[in-house]
Amino acid sequence: MPGTNLQERTTTPAASPRVLQAANTVTAVRTIGAVTLAIAAAATRDPVLAVAAYLVYWVGDMLDGWTARRLNQETRFGAVFDILADRLCCVLCIIPLLQARPEMVAPIAVFLLQFVVVDLALSLSFLRFGLLSPNYFFRVHRGVFQWNWSPLAKAANTSALVLLALFVPSPWPALTLALAVTVIKVVSLVVVGRLVPVPGYRAAP
Repeated sequence: MPGTNLQERTTTPAASPRVLQAANTVTAVRTIGAVTLAIAAAATRDPVLAVAAYLVYWVGDMLDGWTARRLNQETRFGAVFDILADRLCCVLCIIPLLQARPEMVAPIAVFLLQFVVVDLALSLSFLRFGLLSPNYFFRVHRGVFQWNWSPLAKAANTSALVLLALFVPSPWPALTLALAVTVIKVVSLVVVGRLVPVPGYRAAP
């Protein structure tokens, strides 16, 4: 909203955040849609359904964030809901890809370990610092933000590996990327773990 204090928006949730709001509804709808399509794709081995599942997942993931910012509906509940929904969509959407490209089992296994375990812990660390979401982590540590939540970092963490696994015959490029991202996530998690917020901490400009 025009005139809203940025410090307030990035660190302080509403007193009574609404769960049933447009942004969370988008997250719920895109999750149900992507999960349904992914299960159907895995059951039928239909590549069209598999592509549709990823499109619903990726487009919906961008749309719910845009809706939250546009309508000033950013909440910690919404951020956590989005983070958990991403993991569910990712795990189920990747099953048809593994069925079609079983030779990609190594990079996919590394990616899932990184995204579902390491990146989940890292993404939820914003809660320690009074932020509304990881998108504002630059107020705590700019380097960690750039390597994990900048647009380029987000693309490398999800879509880049899927595209490599789908279109590159050799598993080595996808495995190299998966290992590199894993190293970045582990190092970032160590850095964040050493940041100790004081009582009443707010990520001041």
